[in-house]
Amino acid sequence: MTSLDKPTTPEPGTPPPPSEDQKAVTQAALFDAFGGIRGTVETMLPGLLFVMIYTINKDVKLSAIAAGAVAVLLVIVRLLRKDTVKHAFSGVFGVGVGVAFALFTGSAKGFYLPGMIYGVGLGAAFTISALVGFPLLGVILGPVFKENLSWRTRNPGRKKAYTKASLAWGLIFLAKYAILFPLYWWGDATQLGWVLIALKLPPMVLAVYFTWMFLAKAPPPIDVIAEWEAEEQAEKEAKAAAKAAKAARAATKEPGV
Repeated sequence: MTSLDKPTTPEPGTPPPPSEDQKAVTQAALFDAFGGIRGTVETMLPGLLFVMIYTINKDVKLSAIAAGAVAVLLVIVRLLRKDTVKHAFSGVFGVGVGVAFALFTGSAKGFYLPGMIYGVGLGAAFTISALVGFPLLGVILGPVFKENLSWRTRNPGRKKAYTKASLAWGLIFLAKYAILFPLYWWGDATQLGWVLIALKLPPMVLAVYFTWMFLAKAPPPIDVIAEWEAEEQAEKEAKAAAKAAKAARAATKEPGV
């Protein structure tokens, strides 16, 4: 029997418990994955400009064109500064679809509809993925933490954390749009725009906070990239050793043998 006063040895392959450094790494990775402060501002600015202009003059066309122009300008600035453009491009795509809807329908509500539909779909995807045991957040963040999908079979603690976090994202998104869609149907476009702007940041911050809280308490990720690199290096060394051994045997053979 194992003595109760002696520490038990963890099973081989079991990830170590999270440390303070790991919590800091998790926080930094989440901050980068979701765009940080700058990415958040770039996401909010076109929509805010649309609402402000429409509130002042009720001109759908001018509001839509101004929002689209700002979104494109933000991408150009990033390109000139040689910064990453993944968040800016996703933002300009969303704004572009909204602008197209607004100009096509002639209604300011059309600017918001594509993003609202996307948000509901994303909330449903997060929720369903968590319920079926394949959390979407793990798929999104796996490459960020260099673990890819190793959490599914090799790190059950992280799978559980990703499941909880995905469920949190799903419920927060669905609750947000449960507030917005009644305004879309029965409110006016100005009210909808300002409420949407007000609800842009707080739900996102709450979802990211829950994600950090769950992942910070989970086991650290298994760096499969480092494992692959180590395997490749070991394979190269084995081939080099075999080649050297073969050359040594050939050198020791007597001529004519």
